[in-house]
Amino acid sequence: MYHPTSRVLTVLELLQSRPSISGPELAARLEMDVRTVRRYIMHLQDVGIPVEANIGRHGGYRLRPGFKLPPLMLTEEEATAIMLGLLGTSWLEIGQSSVAVEGALAKVSRVLPLHARERLKAMSTHLFFSSPRQEARPDISLVLTLSEAIGQQQRIAMDYHSHYDQVTHRKVEPYGMVGWNGHWYLVGYCCLRQDYRTFRLDHIQQAEVLEEPFERAEGFDCRAYVMKRYGESSARWHIEVEFQAALYTVQQKIPTSYGRLSATPTGVLFQCQYDDIESQARYLMSLNLPFVVHNPPELREALLRLAEQMVQIATAQLPSKDDGSKDVYETLP
Repeated sequence: MYHPTSRVLTVLELLQSRPSISGPELAARLEMDVRTVRRYIMHLQDVGIPVEANIGRHGGYRLRPGFKLPPLMLTEEEATAIMLGLLGTSWLEIGQSSVAVEGALAKVSRVLPLHARERLKAMSTHLFFSSPRQEARPDISLVLTLSEAIGQQQRIAMDYHSHYDQVTHRKVEPYGMVGWNGHWYLVGYCCLRQDYRTFRLDHIQQAEVLEEPFERAEGFDCRAYVMKRYGESSARWHIEVEFQAALYTVQQKIPTSYGRLSATPTGVLFQCQYDDIESQARYLMSLNLPFVVHNPPELREALLRLAEQMVQIATAQLPSKDDGSKDVYETLP
């Protein structure tokens, strides 16, 4: 008799979460008939899971009291989803510890059957993610702190470094976090500005959860708010750049959320909407790929200004020792 593994594990999961559950209820939850439910129960019993059946009006199925299941049981599809999520932590641009990721991958792998383990090992060996904006990563401890405040609906106090190079101390009612166009944003109500605001996580210098509860505005959509604020309609510049590289090479460098990539006879056309032309110039140079600017002309000017800054840095002279200053190497311990 064939027993789909995912359905059998779903039955087991339901038995774990309830002290007792009837056959008709299981059938309704799994969208199958009661006879099929009995087959799945028998299959669990055959592999050593002590499922007990109580007959009568209030009867049903339950796990034997005191029986402890293994801490993790996954189908191959579920394990693949978890593996992809763990391998993609760098692509999400969250500063998660590599040790934590490797430990989680090892634990998932250990509980899988040999065949599934070998397939997922091959996937993790040959699948690579890289983040193009290393400097924009928020610290994972900050993400956890904000998540706690959001879940408990408690205000936070934070020091925020704005785009205008100003540091302000703010009290915020956090609603949610949204990833958009290469950055992570905290969305919430700012008590300082008396309005809804977004805050880039990599600009938050420190945050503390306060013992001050708040009530979230009903129906507020964090994602819609960020899209309205930073979406294409509000972007100042329409960027068109053509890379002289293969499409798969550019796709490894630029996430699909950053803009549209399309192959051309001479390379790859990258189109996006952006509101900070200077930041876009620095980002394009960081990709280390040759490209030609189609639009806008202001992007060329921003690249020229960036080039001048690099020339100034590269040609700057060290101060001479006869002016009373110490050699930088002499100050090292």
